Amino acid sequence: MLKKENKIRLEFYGISVDDAVQKAIKELNVPRETLVVKVVSEEKKGLFGMEGEKPAKIIVSLKRK
Repeated sequence: MLKKENKIRLEFYGISVDDAVQKAIKELNVPRETLVVKVVSEEKKGLFGMEGEKPAKIIVSLKRK
């Protein structure tokens, strides 16, 4: 049996994947367990290992009940 995918997906960015997930949780006001998270890209460090050259990007959708 095939499962239908959720149609609503939102992108979030952060200085790390965890930061992006926390932003999604806060903005959507839902617990972590209700999110399906796909990591599009992890963060890339800047010069001398400093944060911020390229942020992490995730796509989230809500789990179906």
